Amino acid sequence: MEIDQNILQDLLNTNSRFRMLYEEHSLFEKRLAEFEKKGFLSPREEVEILNVKKMKLSGKDEMERLVASAAC
Repeated sequence: MEIDQNILQDLLNTNSRFRMLYEEHSLFEKRLAEFEKKGFLSPREEVEILNVKKMKLSGKDEMERLVASAAC
């Protein structure tokens, strides 16, 4: 997601929902990176990866909507 830095900073400073989504997105990326380091994943971990990816994508979609409305 390519966001104008001024809009990003403004949303982080003024929109608590955007800030929470942004922080969650970072945590999800870190969690996925941890899984990528493993050589083998249990079935439970594979399900967790799918859930993390879904939550990450959902948050990204909402952040993009907030950015679009702020850019108008």
